[in-house]
Amino acid sequence: MTINGQRVMVEGKALRIASFEQEWYEDVEDPQTLINELRKTESRPDILTFWQRLPDTEPKYSYSMETEAIAALPIKSYSYWWDKQIDCKTRNMVRKSQKKGVTVRMVGFDDEIIRGMTSIFNETPIRQGRPFLHYGKDFQTVKREFSRFLFREEIFGAYVGEEFVGFIMLAYAGRYAYLGQIISKIARRDLAPNNALLAKAVERCAEKGIPYLAYALWLEDGLGGFKRTAEESKKTLV
Repeated sequence: MTINGQRVMVEGKALRIASFEQEWYEDVEDPQTLINELRKTESRPDILTFWQRLPDTEPKYSYSMETEAIAALPIKSYSYWWDKQIDCKTRNMVRKSQKKGVTVRMVGFDDEIIRGMTSIFNETPIRQGRPFLHYGKDFQTVKREFSRFLFREEIFGAYVGEEFVGFIMLAYAGRYAYLGQIISKIARRDLAPNNALLAKAVERCAEKGIPYLAYALWLEDGLGGFKRTAEESKKTLV
């Protein structure tokens, strides 16, 4: 349902929980008004959850609150990231990608890119030891699912010559950017394309003056060098 122009989902049976469909991108300006409107709906949820999004980390309301660890990289400049925020191993991986001929450039969401994305998704059913969500999707499915939020996203493709070997979708959420998708060909892993893509994401955020680059909730596995700096984001329950 839509309330005051914002999409709200209600899930659960015994306990019905309402939350924003796109909570990474939306703030609650007036929680009490939202609560009052939800009480008028047929679903009448029991609990409303919403974020205090980056960089707003101090509690603003008296409601019950839980903290979530967010993997977020503060960005001052590309040179500061390169010199001060990453270690020698990460710098060497970025250099390796350059020496191996990986180039990264902004691309449009056209048929050629969609075919490249579909090919990468269907390279293997298992990634990082887990079943891969996008494996088995065809061209039309990928086109439909990944075109929904292009109004706030930029896509960068990684290439070796003319071969499309990976991509990153960088979404802009007002006060920070968000890595919606980053993936590359396993067959080209030795070229370190993901490192090149992440370097481009940092460079782009620095160009646009965006102070944080977020990579979802903090996890211990994968992309550890990027996730080293975490910010505590507040999730409020009312």
